[in-house]
This record gives sequence, C-alpha cells and structure tokens, in this order.
Amino acid sequence: MTSQPGDDRAHRPSPADAVCARCGTTAQGPPLTWTCSVERGVRRYFCDACAREHIRAIEGRLDSDRW
Repeated sequence: MTSQPGDDRAHRPSPADAVCARCGTTAQGPPLTWTCSVERGVRRYFCDACAREHIRAIEGRLDSDRW
C-alpha cells in the first residue's frame, strides 16, 4: 500500500505492529528486544528504552501504572 499526502493510514499502526504502552513508540513485530507484560489480563509491550528505564519495577512485578 502506498500512502498519499494527507492519508493518515501511514501514521496509524497496523494490528501486526507493537506499540509501547509507556511512550507510544511503534515497531513491526513486537521486536525481540522489547518486554511483554500481562497486567490485569491485558498484554502490554514496552520498548527497549522504557524497559531499561524501569527494569527494577518490572522485575518487582509492579503494574506499569505504579512506575
């Protein structure tokens, strides 16, 4: 699919894209370097930068709303 100027489909993530639950970064995948967490039954992905910044909270099993 080719996007045209003014076509917002180029900026909308597809269902196959992963979106960081913390900063909103998108990637095709999810990439192997991202962290996945299940919080209250919902799968959430975190990019490398957010995971590195909050690794102690992740390892302590704190829900991301507590970071």
